[in-house]
Amino acid sequence: MSGSPLAAVVTLGETMALVRSTEIGSLKHANTLALGIGGAESNVAIGLSRLGHASSWLGRVGDDSLGERVLREIRGEAVDVRAVVDPAASTGLMVKERPSATSTAVHYYRAGSAGSRLHPDDLPEDWVESAELMHVTGITPLLSASATDAVHAAIDRARDAGVRVTFDVNYRSKLAAPEAAGPILRAIAERADIVFGGEEEFAILYPGTSTAESAARLRDAGCATTVVKLGPAGAAVVTADAVVEAPGFRIEPLDTVGAGDAFVAGYLSGLLDGLDTAETLRRANACGALACLVPGDWEAAPTRRDLDRFLAGGAGDPVRR
Repeated sequence: MSGSPLAAVVTLGETMALVRSTEIGSLKHANTLALGIGGAESNVAIGLSRLGHASSWLGRVGDDSLGERVLREIRGEAVDVRAVVDPAASTGLMVKERPSATSTAVHYYRAGSAGSRLHPDDLPEDWVESAELMHVTGITPLLSASATDAVHAAIDRARDAGVRVTFDVNYRSKLAAPEAAGPILRAIAERADIVFGGEEEFAILYPGTSTAESAARLRDAGCATTVVKLGPAGAAVVTADAVVEAPGFRIEPLDTVGAGDAFVAGYLSGLLDGLDTAETLRRANACGALACLVPGDWEAAPTRRDLDRFLAGGAGDPVRR
């Protein structure tokens, strides 16, 4: 395990090697592929680092070249890496193709991967307790029982230390059916201070309810803030006192994978910077839009300069709708 500096935000989960086609069409006809990495939690950590906030990522990788690639890329983005190198399992793999100019298909090869073997014992001493925020997603607890236990152990430590917990539902249908995933994700959401999700994801947490009803049930459980991602339409924050909405930005998206993670990084950045809710949402929406302009999971996550230029109208058409 490596890493030492304290971080404002800590997060844990699986980051995989990522292979993507560089042309439009089925993989069965692709002639060239590009190699990178991708993982929701490390995407958020990288997004925060680029926006000027110290972040730390914990995960397992295999004792292989792809695992070395994962660690090198995340460290290269000035993220504190707490890596467990697992000699008994391989690094997971994600494959992306663009069947058409307007669609993306994602395939996962992660069953039994090193990342899925995350365990409560992997959590370093004082790692959670030293942070301002701890961020988790709904992907990790669906990987395995030990990964679920690791997430809850981290939440236990955060709550005991007074560290705020943020949770992005980030439901992946290839990991579990809605009826199986719902109780697992709900158990984590009800222990968080802030929950992010799309309208369909909140319906997985509480089947048969509207998003407003889901937000109310989360409040009853102790979650103070619900952040609803609305895609190109923007986003909304729901608390006991108010609903604040912010429209999205008009762009020509190239690759939407990772946009939700960039949105979360922008929101957490605004929270750490003390912005009001409307400005925090505006920043989050801008980060999500910028992430859609370049292929890859995290490569287009903006720096503060990129963000300022975009919001000033210097990158694309920032007409809000």
